[in-house]
Amino acid sequence: MAAPSMKERQACWGARDEYWKCSDENTEDASQCKKLRSSFESSCPQQWIIDQLRWFYLNIRLKRAEY
Repeated sequence: MAAPSMKERQACWGARDEYWKCSDENTEDASQCKKLRSSFESSCPQQWIIDQLRWFYLNIRLKRAEY
């Protein structure tokens, strides 16, 4: 698989950031972010999605552990 172009990377990062923002704002109701998650998953290579979600959920656990 060829490396994503700059436009593809920017689209992926933008979709990721929108999804994360929604997830942060809607911690009680993740269903509100389904559309953004679909956009994130369709904009990024599969391995990036796995890595980014792993990092995202680890970060949430670390934030909860601080409190």
